[in-house]
Amino acid sequence: MRKFYITLSAFLAITSFYAQGNSDTTLDKAVLKQALRYADSDVAKKSMYDIIAKEGDNSTYKDSLAYLYFNDRKYASCFMVCADVLSKDGSKLQILEMQAVSLENMGAYDKAAQTYAKLTVKSGNNYHAYKLANLYFALKKYDEAMSAVKKAQELKDTGEIKVSYAVNKNYQQQVALLAAISNLKGLIEFEQEKLDLAKASFQKAVEIQEDFVLAKENLEAVIAGKQVKKE
Repeated sequence: MRKFYITLSAFLAITSFYAQGNSDTTLDKAVLKQALRYADSDVAKKSMYDIIAKEGDNSTYKDSLAYLYFNDRKYASCFMVCADVLSKDGSKLQILEMQAVSLENMGAYDKAAQTYAKLTVKSGNNYHAYKLANLYFALKKYDEAMSAVKKAQELKDTGEIKVSYAVNKNYQQQVALLAAISNLKGLIEFEQEKLDLAKASFQKAVEIQEDFVLAKENLEAVIAGKQVKKE
């Protein structure tokens, strides 16, 4: 038994010495820089893991690792890294947004909505409120969706954000966010059987952007007593 303790102590001492001797991240960062230059995300992620292992649990390279997973559309891994980062600093809005988008792409709409709700409060961004309303709409929680869409209308719009809609298999139309918000409001009102309000919302969407194909089709559908097209 005594021999075991001596062996274990020696092993721990060697491990400790090895860790101390390999805490320099200079080479890892050089490899990372080269991998990013050559767009090799696998090597870049490996280098980041090596850096994080050496720098410890609070390494800022976890943020960069989350971005890499996000760009590679590896949403499960991105979500887990984001959760780790946010557990130590919940103020990082871009990390919180990546977490929300990752959950949405994973099909976890309820959790994605919870995350977008937090994000909307922290950011005061009308796009985040719009995304929250979309998720509630997908979940058929129409009252919550209406509250979120009204919040989106109240918040300041920068005029910079566009929303993409598929007009057909070959064409994606870029639509002003305010127009998209009004169209979504019309969809919610249609589901709530408030057809006059839905008509007014679709009309407003078209007034904001005259060539908004989906809103024009939805307006015509309501007038004709037909089913509207959802997003």
